[in-house]
Amino acid sequence: MKSTVALVGRPNVGKSTLFNRIVGGRRAIVHDKPGVTRDRHFAKAEWAGRHFWLVDTGGWVAESKDPLARSIREQVISAVEAADVVVFLVDTKEGVHPADTEVAELLRAIRDRVILAANKADDLPNEVSHHAFHELGIGTPWPVSAATGKGSGDLLDQIVAILPQEAEVEDAGVVQVAVVGRPNSGKSSLMNRLLGAERTIVDAKAGTTRDAVDSPLRYHGRVLNFIDTAGLRKRPKVKDDVEFYSTLRTARAMERADVCILVIDAGIGVQAQDLRIAEQIWDCGAGLVVAVNKWDLVEHKDTATSERGRAKVVHRAPFLGHAPFVYLSALTGFRARKVLDLTLEVAERRQRRIPTAEVNKVLEALTRRTQPPQKVGREVKLYYASQGGTEPPTFNVVSNRPDAVATAYKRYLLNGFYEAWDFLGVPIRLRLRQKR
Repeated sequence: MKSTVALVGRPNVGKSTLFNRIVGGRRAIVHDKPGVTRDRHFAKAEWAGRHFWLVDTGGWVAESKDPLARSIREQVISAVEAADVVVFLVDTKEGVHPADTEVAELLRAIRDRVILAANKADDLPNEVSHHAFHELGIGTPWPVSAATGKGSGDLLDQIVAILPQEAEVEDAGVVQVAVVGRPNSGKSSLMNRLLGAERTIVDAKAGTTRDAVDSPLRYHGRVLNFIDTAGLRKRPKVKDDVEFYSTLRTARAMERADVCILVIDAGIGVQAQDLRIAEQIWDCGAGLVVAVNKWDLVEHKDTATSERGRAKVVHRAPFLGHAPFVYLSALTGFRARKVLDLTLEVAERRQRRIPTAEVNKVLEALTRRTQPPQKVGREVKLYYASQGGTEPPTFNVVSNRPDAVATAYKRYLLNGFYEAWDFLGVPIRLRLRQKR
């Protein structure tokens, strides 16, 4: 497994800026408002041929009684305990801060794997302000400017120098899983239940999770990389610019996911926004598992309650008839493990390839049962078909008049393919090609 490097420090010292500098993109939210990063944020990084996980943490707030600040401190401590190398960031513009002293006390016991990075040293190589941090007693301060990149190479050389030298084995076939849904539907609670640890902050206040947070899990011999994302709202409600970028990042997480777990609050029921999120997942080609959370809070339910609810949802959004539903409680753990099983099943179906002979056999049976609707002009014919790709499965159907094939008939073909093969939870793409 890869080594882990954690970035820690008080709010607004530039941890997220350095995180983005190292991973080569805007993976963490950067804002001049303190406390924007709340959870641990994982990303793969590489330097000088060494690969490692880089972890961005929330800002350490000293002696705060605020429950959210306490949760962030617990997250920072957890990240430090799990890290092979800790990069302690301080701010050369503001000098030594009481919170810096408190973090230094936390890290002093593991100082052999701590690197003190004095950020915002923008006047390198003439900068001298970093020398003030010798008084922390945590080691030599390394000047760096995360914003401009000055000194970042030297800092990375130091990180790589103290990384463990064990052979690193890259996990093959990692399943990327995005946990999405409306705010406060229980996404973080579900992910914590699945991972078996408080990996993301859980708060009753809607919108607690802002960044997309990656957490790998090994299950049944496979690695599932879970991405807990900020709750998606309707665009008119996304007022704060930080929340806007969180929403954008959630959309990107959905696009890079193999499987999306859509978490729905059973107490509220399926809302129009839930259906919009499901449609967005389906359109981007990711697999879909619908997790109806807080099922323990639903009163007066019987064995048919879930089926009646599913039928109502499918009536509003017919494509969800091709997605698996699981009714669970993240709080009690009821059926939570079923989510993992369904995720692996959907990921495998998404890679499934159907032999061309079988595809044509099914196509022939469908056209024999119902011919394509005919328009004025030449007869519409479907000649043959084959699977052109996977992830998602894509079927090419060759026709003499592809533009004349009605949308309703395309749906008929797709439904026929779903009936013929087990693609539950996977969107199928159908492409009509012109015969040459």
